[in-house]
Amino acid sequence: MFKIGEYVVYGHNGVCQVTKIGPVETVAKDKDRLYYTLIPFGETGSTVFAPVDSQKIPMRKIISKEEAMELIDGMEEIGVLGITEERKREETYKNALKTCDCKSLISLIKTIYRRKQEREAQGKRLTAADSRYFRTAEHALYDELAAALEIESEKVKEVIAKRLGGEQS
Repeated sequence: MFKIGEYVVYGHNGVCQVTKIGPVETVAKDKDRLYYTLIPFGETGSTVFAPVDSQKIPMRKIISKEEAMELIDGMEEIGVLGITEERKREETYKNALKTCDCKSLISLIKTIYRRKQEREAQGKRLTAADSRYFRTAEHALYDELAAALEIESEKVKEVIAKRLGGEQS
């Protein structure tokens, strides 16, 4: 069980802070069921209720500060996603996002970044789907790194660039 004040990754909601554990007054039929009240990282006015005993949506503690620094330091060694069939590209992207795993998110970001470079070399733009998955993965990764490092999400790119000794895009 998670504790009040802890940051967790909760499925597609991403990083959230546990603010309360208990029954939800608006759910009359589940008066005895416990829920986590979660506030998404960096958002105000948004609340998520997650059943404590549910296994449907993955929920885990965020990585530690040390793990975040190790992840950043090892980013260059993380490979791209293996997409062998073009028509399975979006499915591969979705599966990488569903894992809620930082290394999978990095692989997804690198894959789309490489695709963007290849398409630009051909005089083409990135597809709308690629752009959407890129933003979603980047947001999820940067929020988790920001929470672990106790900084704002906007500062994560800067930290990565400094640690890797170059410019990141």
